[in-house]
Amino acid sequence: MTDRRAELLLVLTTILAAGGWIFSKESLAEMPTFAFLGSRFFLASLLLLPLCYKDLLTASIDDLRKALGCGVLLATAILLWIYSLSISNTLGEGAFIMSLTLLFVPLIGWLLFKQPPSSSFWIALPIALSGLGFLSLANGWALATSQLWFLLSAFTFAFQFNIVSRIAKTLPTTLLTCIQLFVTGILGLSLSLLFEEMPASISPSIWAWFSMSIVLATCLRFICQTRGQKGTTATNAAFIMILEPIFTVIFSVLWYNEPMPPQKIMGCLLILTALVGYRGGFHWIGKRVLAFKEG
Repeated sequence: MTDRRAELLLVLTTILAAGGWIFSKESLAEMPTFAFLGSRFFLASLLLLPLCYKDLLTASIDDLRKALGCGVLLATAILLWIYSLSISNTLGEGAFIMSLTLLFVPLIGWLLFKQPPSSSFWIALPIALSGLGFLSLANGWALATSQLWFLLSAFTFAFQFNIVSRIAKTLPTTLLTCIQLFVTGILGLSLSLLFEEMPASISPSIWAWFSMSIVLATCLRFICQTRGQKGTTATNAAFIMILEPIFTVIFSVLWYNEPMPPQKIMGCLLILTALVGYRGGFHWIGKRVLAFKEG
């Protein structure tokens, strides 16, 4: 696969991921939160099972135990995200907060594995926090409840990413993903049985949104992302994935008429600047500052 084709697949991945925010929000209009989450990921895991059942039969008990643990972490992060989504009316804003996961990953890695972040991280972090501050301006310099839940979800995803990055070295990607989706689905369905009541009927349009969240935003997205990542560098892949919150904002403005006052635009731009700089431009600045100190 050529780099150009791989990069186009990753761009498609970001579009599908952004669409997933809309698909999920529309599904939650009539479906209970945990029931939607559990059904979506359980069915997605079944769709992926034919692609990895041979690896499942040959995997060791220890590897499966680790994969199940990763699944619990993923389930926790996604449960926090889906709850945030269910109480939020500003999907684009939430997407930019979730994109901070990229910056939280090295911070959590530093705390867990004593791996100090690069110099570019320390430049990007205050810029991202300034962006988060601008997003809170609409609430009188206080984060809204949904923003706090999105932020907690981003931290949890960063923790899960650090753990999975180590486990993935011993397990095939498709198998690890399938198990994680399965665990997330089972936990979601269990919580639904304990705390939720299914409505007497769900309209056909909601089932259509639900189907798109499974086929397009989960399975097809995963396939495109995996194939795209195999055909390009990790740096290019991470840089392209930054497009997800941008597409989410566009979709949310077009579909929900999400308001974009100046302070929200400034906050999103600052977060985007931090992410782009962290993946590229700030490395040069960090090296120059380090050289100046040593000189």
